[in-house]
Amino acid sequence: MLRSSIFSSALILGLLATPAVATDFQLTSNTIAEGQQLNAAQVFQGFGCEGGNTAPDLAWSGAPEGTKSFAVTVYDPDAPTGSGWWHWFAFNIPADVTELPAGTALPESAVELANDYGAAGFGGACPPPGEVHRYQFTVHALGTALDLDGSVSNALAGYMVNANSLAKASITAVYNR
Repeated sequence: MLRSSIFSSALILGLLATPAVATDFQLTSNTIAEGQQLNAAQVFQGFGCEGGNTAPDLAWSGAPEGTKSFAVTVYDPDAPTGSGWWHWFAFNIPADVTELPAGTALPESAVELANDYGAAGFGGACPPPGEVHRYQFTVHALGTALDLDGSVSNALAGYMVNANSLAKASITAVYNR
């Protein structure tokens, strides 16, 4: 019984001593919502889709102390490629930027990679007909600016973002046609 009490006390003290995780980091949008269908403005123009190909507005708050830059990604894990589909990957967004209005160009220091359509910037939703796909809009608070340029792959940039992420916040919207 004594051994159990000591273990329980040690466990509780250990949990209390654990640093707090940045649970206050939040992503919001007036354009997209969790679990809701994307608007036509966020649909790709091409590949049989008819849309505005416009990035939604995104705003974030509660970034953890030590944030030096942000990365924004939009990823479709349901694409029938074996590796998903990158719709947008941007990084080195300055730490003082906390929102991106819909369709607005990124700050000059930001780097945008080629999406899986082959063009830098946002590429809207365009799943195969009849399929519902998820679109994960994520903002990462990074502890550094990334020493990468626009020629790197989304996989390499993803590795560096995850290795330097202090916190992340996401909205997962859906789309089908």
